Order: sequence, then structure tokens, then C-alpha cells
Amino acid sequence: MKFAVIVFPGSNCDVDMYHAIKDELGEEVEYVWHDETDLSGFDGILLPGGFSYGDYLRSGAIARFSNVMKEVVKAAEAGKPVLGVCNGFQILLEVGLLPGAMKRNENLKFMCRPVNLKVENNETAFTSAYEKDEVISIPIAHGEGNYYCDEQTLQTLKENNQIVFTYEKNPNGSLVDIAGITNERGNVLGMMPHPERAVDELLGSADGLKLFQSIVKNWRESHVTTA
Repeated sequence: MKFAVIVFPGSNCDVDMYHAIKDELGEEVEYVWHDETDLSGFDGILLPGGFSYGDYLRSGAIARFSNVMKEVVKAAEAGKPVLGVCNGFQILLEVGLLPGAMKRNENLKFMCRPVNLKVENNETAFTSAYEKDEVISIPIAHGEGNYYCDEQTLQTLKENNQIVFTYEKNPNGSLVDIAGITNERGNVLGMMPHPERAVDELLGSADGLKLFQSIVKNWRESHVTTA
């Protein structure tokens, strides 16, 4: 499976994401600059964390107009797995691939620490390697991770089982403890915590590795046939 790590001006977690895929997962991966106009050669798309375009206006508000985002939308519409982490999640919200918006953390401070997440839905392309209700340790690093949506959108998220991860102890004021959601189709995941920073016990946790393993497992089951 071949992954693209999208790099915007101001991205700073692209190397972490690349390492997770190449060194820990053992899959093919390339950095892709924000002005790229063709992602057809990739099987999975990864939008890493950071401060794209300095987070001016709003986090992700400028990055969503990058040339590459048109291709990210095409990939999502084609059913390819698209993962947005932290700033990547914010960009997915801005471009409309996921519903809702991000506000400043409730305490108005940047927070960087490990948190416990609950796996609410383990029947997605991103979570099949986890157990339902499993508690995992994944670090956060954000100042604008306070997820918000209106009541109708929240109801839709609940009815379609799109809330994939929740915080055990809410660090940022996020609505109903939401840490990660998918689109209705289930092939686009946005999450504020950083699974790519939890892929080896040396880093304090390897709980994030299962997320990437789930993507590959799902892709192989869908694309690889054996005689």
C-alpha cells in the first residue's frame, strides 16, 4: 500500500507521519507538496499536524484552498482512506469532508500531553484492529481542538456511528468528548490526538500503530486477491 503525506507550509508532524508508515508499518510512503495536482498514484492520503500557513484566519482555513486539496477531495470521493490528524483534521473540516468546526481550547492554552481515548467504533477502516470500548493512550498537541457542531449534525454523527474516538477526560471542551469522527461513508477520519506519535513503546505508547495497521488490513482485504 502506498501512502501520501501531504506537506503544507507550516506542517511540522509530516516527518512523524512518514516515520510511522515507513519504519513502523513497513509500507511505501512519499512526501507530497501542497501544490501537487495528482494523487492518483497513492492508495491512502495522510494530512499531518502542524500550523499550515501559520494558522492565519483559522486553523486550516488557507490550506483548504491549496491545489492538493482538490485531489484529496477526489481521493475521498473515490473511497480511498483519508486521515487528518490535528491540523489535518482542521483542514478536513474547512474543506467540508467532515462536518463541524474547531474552536480554541476551553482553557485558551496550548496543550501537549498523553491522553486516554475510548474506541467508540471499531468497525471502520481505521479502527478494526482495536476492541470496542478499548482505552488507548495517544498524545495531544493543540491549541484549537475544541470540536463543535450543531445539534442536528451531532444527532447525525451519533445515528451513523461516526464518533470513533472520545476523550476519557475531556482536555479541551470538545462537544460530548469528541476526539475523532469519520464521514458517513467511513473512509475519512479526522482526529485531534496524534497516533503517529504513539507507534513505539519507546515513545511511551504503541497504541497508535493499530490505527495504521487497520488501514492497511482493510485496503488489502479490498484490493488484494489470492488464488
